[in-house]
Amino acid sequence: MFSILFYEPRIAGNTGAAIRLAAVTGAELHLVEPLGFDLEESKLRRAGLDYHDLAVMSVHPDLDAALAALAPARVYAFTAGGDELYTDVVYMPGDVLMFGPEPTGLPPEVLADPRVTARVRLPMLPGRRSMNLANTASVAVFEAWRQQGFSLPE
Repeated sequence: MFSILFYEPRIAGNTGAAIRLAAVTGAELHLVEPLGFDLEESKLRRAGLDYHDLAVMSVHPDLDAALAALAPARVYAFTAGGDELYTDVVYMPGDVLMFGPEPTGLPPEVLADPRVTARVRLPMLPGRRSMNLANTASVAVFEAWRQQGFSLPE
């Protein structure tokens, strides 16, 4: 299946929604510290409902540790200024879909990292800054899974 990587997420509710997304799709969720919330925060638990035990989630101290754990996967960095539309990517099982923190998105040094396969975007109307983190992750994961015929994880 795929890996969802949240780089330094700030809002517990978005990460809770990603836990639920991971549970219902079979994707793995990887969080890169520092986090903007405590993993025991009620908003995180509420957004993830009773799906926490059904999701595979890992927390990494930094991006290097996360990408080392996921190597040799292809890494797609989602950003409003991406070069490639998310529907033009041919996703493969094991790919990493990486998303940045809510107020700012992925920083330039992460987008320029040589381990990033491509910078990917979702289309939006002109003048709009970004979509919600959990919504963007959901759109991306379901497109990647759709391309695999919604096959069940092994």
